[in-house]
Amino acid sequence: MAKLTKEEFIKSLNEMSMLEIKELVDAMKEEYGVDPSAVAAAAPAQATEEAAGPSTVTVTLTAAGPNKLPVIKLIKEITGLGLKEAKDLADNGGNIKENIPTSEADELKAKFEEAGATVEVK
Repeated sequence: MAKLTKEEFIKSLNEMSMLEIKELVDAMKEEYGVDPSAVAAAAPAQATEEAAGPSTVTVTLTAAGPNKLPVIKLIKEITGLGLKEAKDLADNGGNIKENIPTSEADELKAKFEEAGATVEVK
């Protein structure tokens, strides 16, 4: 038996009735133990998930802004760092929180921007 190319297989599917295609799917389930319709449904879902971007991100302080006191307080509140460590982070920048959900990162970014700081979400 000659091997069909993908194009030939699709052309033959176009010539089949829905009943014949259903019988083909049932035969594939029986022969290979795989539901081709489930595989086809999973592929777009996986592509959508990959296109949506990363599920966890890092929030990085790039600049504290002209008024550092509210930013330092916010850093202390979020990270649990002491006053000196929070001030150092405000002065030098750096990661505020790592591997957090994007929704939480967006909330943190809004809080820091409200306090006058510049943050980056990676």
